Amino acid sequence: MWITGFEALLRWEHPKRGLVAPDEFISVAEDLGLIIPIGQWALHEGCRQLRAWQRELVDLQPLTVSVNLSGRQFSHSELLTVIDQTLTEKGLEASSLKLEITESVMMDNAELSAAILLDLKARHIDTCMDDFGTGYSSLSFLQQYAVDILKIDQSFMGLGTESVAILRTIVTLAHNLGKHVIAEGVETPGQVALLRSLHCEYGQGYFFSKPEDGKAAGHLLAARRRW
Repeated sequence: MWITGFEALLRWEHPKRGLVAPDEFISVAEDLGLIIPIGQWALHEGCRQLRAWQRELVDLQPLTVSVNLSGRQFSHSELLTVIDQTLTEKGLEASSLKLEITESVMMDNAELSAAILLDLKARHIDTCMDDFGTGYSSLSFLQQYAVDILKIDQSFMGLGTESVAILRTIVTLAHNLGKHVIAEGVETPGQVALLRSLHCEYGQGYFFSKPEDGKAAGHLLAARRRW
C-alpha cells in the first residue's frame, strides 16, 4: 500500500485557542455567510498544493486531492465555474481532483444533485459520498446517480462480527455497482488486514498519518513509504 492522495482538511489557527476543529466553526461560518469564500479558498489551496507536489515529485504514482463541499457550496450556482477556473489557474488536471459531499447534502435536493454529479463526471472529476452509512440515502440513489466513490464512516471500522458484516456488505455493494470504496478511521494493522481481505481499495486514517501541514505531508510523500 502507498499514498495515492490526500484530503484537504480545514483548521482555524486562532491566536489564543490554537487550532480549532471545523465542527466548532463551520456552522458559525454558514450563519455569517462565509462558508462559500472559505470553501473556495480550501479548493484553491488544495489544488495549489497538489500541483506543487506533482512538480516536485514527478516520479511518484498519480496523486489526487479530495476537497469537501458544504451544502451551500454544492448547490451554489457558480460551483462549476469556480472549479473550472481553479483547475485552469493551478494547472491541475481535473482527474486529480476529488470532491466529497455527504449523503445528507445530496439527498436534500436529489434532482439538483443528479445534474451536478453528471456535470462533474463529464469533467472527469470523481465524487465521493462522504460518511456513507450514517444518513438516509437509498439504494436507488446509488444506482441512479453518478457517485464514483463511497467513503465508509469510521464508526463501522470495528473488528467485531457485526461491523465486519456491515463492511463486507458495503464493499460488495459498491463493487457490484461499479464504485470504489474508501474506509475512514483506519488506525490499526488489524483493520488494514481486514480491508485487504475485503478487497477495499483505499484506507484513510491515523495508521498511515495524522493530519499534517503541507510541508510535513510533502516529507511523507518524499519518503516513499509503503505499508
